[in-house]
Formats: sequence, structure tokens, C-alpha cells
Amino acid sequence: MARQPDPHADPKADPHADPRLDDDARRLAELGYKQELDRSWSGFSNFAISFSIISILSGCFTTFGQAWNNGGPVAIAWGWPIIAGFILVIGFCMAELVSAYPTAGGIYWWAARMGRPVHGWFTGWLNLIGLVAVTASVDYGAATFLNVLLGMLNEDWGGDLGFVFGLFLVILVLHALINIFGHRLVALLQNISVWWHVFGVAAVVAILVFGPDSHQSVSFVFTERINNSGFSEGMYWFYVLPLGFLLTQYTITGFDACAHVSEETRGAARTAAQGLWRSIAYSGVGGWILLLAFLFAATDVDAVNEQFGAVSAIFTTALSPALAKIVVAISVIGQFCCGMSCVTSMSRMTYAFARDGGIPGSRLWAKVDRNRTPVNAIIMGCAAALVLTLPALYKSPTGTPVAFYAVVSIAVIGLYLAFLIPIWLRLRMGDAFRPGPWTLGAKYKVMCWIAVIEIAVISVYFVLPLAPAGVPGGGDFDWTAVNYAPIALGVVLLLVGGWWLLSARRWFTGPRTTLDDTELAVLGGEREPGAGAPA
Repeated sequence: MARQPDPHADPKADPHADPRLDDDARRLAELGYKQELDRSWSGFSNFAISFSIISILSGCFTTFGQAWNNGGPVAIAWGWPIIAGFILVIGFCMAELVSAYPTAGGIYWWAARMGRPVHGWFTGWLNLIGLVAVTASVDYGAATFLNVLLGMLNEDWGGDLGFVFGLFLVILVLHALINIFGHRLVALLQNISVWWHVFGVAAVVAILVFGPDSHQSVSFVFTERINNSGFSEGMYWFYVLPLGFLLTQYTITGFDACAHVSEETRGAARTAAQGLWRSIAYSGVGGWILLLAFLFAATDVDAVNEQFGAVSAIFTTALSPALAKIVVAISVIGQFCCGMSCVTSMSRMTYAFARDGGIPGSRLWAKVDRNRTPVNAIIMGCAAALVLTLPALYKSPTGTPVAFYAVVSIAVIGLYLAFLIPIWLRLRMGDAFRPGPWTLGAKYKVMCWIAVIEIAVISVYFVLPLAPAGVPGGGDFDWTAVNYAPIALGVVLLLVGGWWLLSARRWFTGPRTTLDDTELAVLGGEREPGAGAPA
């Protein structure tokens, strides 16, 4: 039961007397839930988690090679701002939804509320798969760059795929422990992470501007095409180049975290919406500047090609050893912060979906400890991320990290398909939709259509083979080169779909309320229509 404000109290003397806290609890109650998580996050902290998960110090570094090999500078210099613009439109659509429905379930809750239980069911599972894959890919990317940094510091310290996987496991465990035992520390670290990304990116750009002896031409940066994919040049514009857009689509994702921590955010109906679209916009601008700095410093194209587009090749060839180490170290720390935020977002979504009975063993995963932390959800999500990354132990014959890019594809497809469903349902609702304080107004129609079409297109491209050796039936076919994103997603969706048809459709009702009408009346709220059946 939320504490009622004392009208005579001084809100500066008693932080708990902030009337927004009671407004938040009341709105959450109208949506069917008690205030169980600790609502201690500021609006800046809400923005910070999505900004940290987007993490241009992570995505721009780890998936640079995907764009370099599939399109080259054209895919990066032009592809980034164009795709970032589309993603910002998606963000605007989602900001309107989180303003109307500020719950930890986020996307899943929106779909179930605006549609039917089946919409919530599939949205929840897609979102969960995507968040697990994002966590796996970010932490594995951090392990990869930590391995690079260790090799720079001492040639004997770097290791093979097994060593990188061991680093990945250590990082994953550390992130789980921080989220479990540092529940109040996480919000602080999110805030620190924002400034690390801001000043870290500024430092990297400055180093790449003043460190190299020479730079590439403007013509190279904006017109040079590279095709190291193995596919023919005739496939460049309609197949190879779009695969390069995975750089942008993967980097600028995870911004749904603003919704997943909305039950822990003060003034969430407005601040979570603002945090969501601003995290995309600021990352889009900062990421483009960072990537242009990479391209202008890429004077030894052959060396970058020989290392399969690894961005570290730019640093080692264009900079002194000391400056190259600084750049990689800045990235590693940023990636570590990003992975920590990913675990936070993933665990909150798992907790919310389990709270409504959407996951086997829901009672276990929906538990919170005495610090109001969903410990079991954190452990389960990290274990799933570990299993998903196991194929990374096998080296692809192409030399490129196909397994890593497959996990990246799973993250992108899972999350963006989860975004698509509630955006489509909002479009279908039309004027029947009840907006929150942050709304698109009449612009929702054109923006929702743009979002739906963009997500549909990228979802097709990113399940396609990433290399000729991954094409089934091809002469050079090799299982280690297969983009297993469609296999992993297909198996899970087949199981989830079968479970729905055989059982879940009879008992899964979507969101469940965790408080009765008496408790709601005390808060002074009115239950939202369709807010859910009693648990």
C-alpha cells in the first residue's frame, strides 16, 4: 500500500513525501499492480539505462566489421544516420506507449492490453529472447575486446576462442552479482556510465583526429564501397549493403529498458517516455561522429581487410601503441557498463512476465528479495545468455565471428519484432487509444506505419546467410558459418506457439492484477479497463 502524502509536510525535508511517488503508485495500481519494486530511480537514471544499453562504445566497436565487410564506408557513413532516423521513429511510437502504460512488463503489457492474451504471449517471449541475446552479445563483445586489450598489454596474455569464452563467463557472473547485491549501486553506475560514454567518446574522437599522421579523404569516407562478404558484386546494393546495416540496427537497440524500469522511476509516465526517445537521438548523433572518426583514421585498408574488418586494426595501424591501448580500454569499460545495464533490463522484463504467469516456474522467477530485487530472474536470464553463446566456441571457416553476429541478429530480430506488435496494435486502435501525458497526437499514423514497415524489412534481412559458406546446399557449405538466428528463433517460437495452442490459450489471460479494489480505492485510483484478472 502506497504511503499517502501529508499536505503540510515539506517535500524537501522528506523525499518520500514527493507527491509524484503517490501518483506513480496510483497509476500502477490502475494498471493492476502493487508497488513492489523500489521506486528510487530519477528520470536521468531512467534515460541512463537505455543510453548505456545502446552504448555506442559497445555496438560501434563490436559490429563495425559487419558494416565494413558488407558495404564498407558507404554502409557506415550513410547507413548509420538513415537507419538511426528510422529507429528514432520507432522510439517515438514506443515513447507514447510507455507514457500511457508505465509498467515493468513494458512491451508485453502494451500488447496484451491493446490486443488479446495471444499478442501479449508472443510479444513477451520475443522480448525475452531479444533481451537475453542482447546480454549475451554485449558481454561476449566485451570479452573479445578485453582479450584484445590484454594482447596489447602483453603478447602472452591474449588467448583463443576458449579463453575469450572464459572471459565472457567471468563478465557475465560479475554482472549478475552486481545486479543481485548492488541494487542501489546499479542506478548510480548507470548515471556514471552516461558520463563515461560522453567523455569517453569525446576522448576517442580526439585521439583519432590528432593521433594519426594522416587521414582518409572525404571521398573515401562517403563513397568507398567494400565487399568482403564473399557474395558477388552484383548482389551489393540489394543484399550485401543491407546486411551492413546490422551495425546500426544492433547498436541502437535495448532502449525498451526505459519501460522495464518504469516501475522504479519517479514520474515515469513522462520521464520514461522522454528517456526512451532521447537515448536514441543522442546515441544516433554521438555514434555517427564516432564512426566517422574511425573511417577517417582507416588509412591502412589492407590491414583492416586482413583482420576481417576488426576496428582494432584501425587503432593499431593509425595510432601509437599507447594511444591504441587507451582507445580499446575506454571501449572495454563502456562495454562492461552496457552489459550490466542489459542484465538489469532483462531481469525486470523476466520478473514482469513471470508475475503474469508467462514463464514456466513463474512463482520462482517473480520473487523479489528483501531489497526488492528479482534475484531469481537475474540468475535465469544470465544462464540463458550463457547457453545461447555456446556456438561461439567454434571458429567459422570464413574467419569472421559468424556465431557472434548470429547472436546479434537474434537480439535485433527478437526485440524489434516485439516492438512491432504493440506499435501495430496501437495503429489499429486509432482514436480508442488513451494516451498518457507524452503523446504523438495525430502524427501517430504516419510514424507507426514507418516503424512497422522498417521492422518487417530488417527482420527478413537479418535471418539470411551472412556468408556464402552459410548458404544451405552451396558447394562451400559449412555448419560453423551458418547464421543460426532463424534456427534459434524458429525453435523457440515453435515451442512457444505449440505451448500456446496445446495449453496456454486455456489459462493465460495476460496481465494479472496483484491488488484488490479496496487497496486501489485507498490509493484513490480507478482500475484501467482490461488491467487484468486477479492473480
